[in-house]
Amino acid sequence: MTQPGGWFTKLPVDSRADSNFPHFTLGLTMNSSGSVEKEATVVSVQSTNDDATPDPTKNKIQNLPFASQFLDGHEAATKARRIYLKILVSRTVIIIVAMFAVFSIYWGAVSHVPARRLEGWIVDFDGDRIGRTVVGELSGLASPALAWTVRPASDFPNGVSDLVDAVVEERCWAAVSALKVNVGSTTRLDAAVAGRSGASYDATAAITAFALEARNENAFRTLLRPTIEGWLQNITHDFALEQFTALASNSSINLASIAPEVLVRPIYYTLDNLRPFDVPVATAVTFVGLIYLLILSFFVVNAAIMARNISGLERQLSLGSLVRVRVVTAVSIYLVLSCFYSLLTLAFKMPFNRKFGHAGFVIFWMLSWFGMMAAGLALESMITLLTVKYVQIFLILWIISNVAVSLYPIDALPKVYAYGHAAPFYQISRAVRTIVFRTKNEVGLNFGILFAWIIVSCITLPVFQWYRRREDVRAWRKLQEEAAATS
Repeated sequence: MTQPGGWFTKLPVDSRADSNFPHFTLGLTMNSSGSVEKEATVVSVQSTNDDATPDPTKNKIQNLPFASQFLDGHEAATKARRIYLKILVSRTVIIIVAMFAVFSIYWGAVSHVPARRLEGWIVDFDGDRIGRTVVGELSGLASPALAWTVRPASDFPNGVSDLVDAVVEERCWAAVSALKVNVGSTTRLDAAVAGRSGASYDATAAITAFALEARNENAFRTLLRPTIEGWLQNITHDFALEQFTALASNSSINLASIAPEVLVRPIYYTLDNLRPFDVPVATAVTFVGLIYLLILSFFVVNAAIMARNISGLERQLSLGSLVRVRVVTAVSIYLVLSCFYSLLTLAFKMPFNRKFGHAGFVIFWMLSWFGMMAAGLALESMITLLTVKYVQIFLILWIISNVAVSLYPIDALPKVYAYGHAAPFYQISRAVRTIVFRTKNEVGLNFGILFAWIIVSCITLPVFQWYRRREDVRAWRKLQEEAAATS
């Protein structure tokens, strides 16, 4: 309302205000001199929103970066959310399938140990009462870990030394279970009973069990040593009871004149660990470190892909030149990385000189290099076929299939794991044990199998690269045709 002689003025608060916000009209009562007689009052609040007309500002807000919420209902957010969830769900399903398909390889390996019995030899060098007792008792025992085979002493013309050589050369799993009844054990025991050598009689010299821990420390500690020691404890205990009963029933023998040890423990055994696993850090290079080598190889593969894509070499080079660049790059980097890997191992006091002297370090370096090439070039080849999207599945398979045959002896695993004799991890582990622990020397064979893997990858890589290049060329030509049509 205006008073007489005055006039009404409308002042918008902000003419630049967003149309989504209300506008205010201010009414002022002023006299003819222009002075304000009354405080400003709000006379109207009116909204300029019109639901019937489209709002271009709304679409602009929806398309702004960093402005939306995950559960926003506008079209752009809904579309992005649908794509996001679709990718996550599909990849999760793939991971679950891979987990059941691939992890089962390792679970199956460790859950069925021992699936087969390892062979052990019994050799009687005594030929008398103790020898017959031990052979008879052991050959009649059954165990899921060991299967005994009686071998005649004539198979070992040089006696115990030949048996030791057979154990070290892994002619059977006598490396951890070979047993000998020592020469003249019964004769020495009878002499001790008669009082002729009781003071010097050594009951532990009656039986010797030979073991080779470094061949496979897990089998030695969990399968073989507990089984052998448990059986020999029972055999020596039963023999002691029989011996004491026989002596007590013989009135011509004065028990007081017999040494107490001869009565209580007439025979016992010695477990001779011919190749102890006495370097704890060796676990890093015979098992866990092999996984690290494979992961390092995968890093090199990813770095090379990134370098080729950023530099543009992936599209610039011809097929033959690209394949050569990929192989030479990987092989060269693996040589450097394996050198530093070997130096790191040497820094932690790994005794490389036990078998081959100072050349042991160089052999270990070359072994690590060949191992990285065997494992890494396979990844280099498969990433070409599977692309970065799916190569992780092959990486998991590659790791698990190698690890499954490296923890326990393949001879103790189900027969399906016989593929492990050609697995890169198994070959590296075998060669390292020869270098460090002086086990059976098959280093030449180990290098040969690793080299075979390298050759396979060098054959498959050009084939897969040719296939991928054909796809890229086809896509490039299609783009060129579309560009020509639009112009």
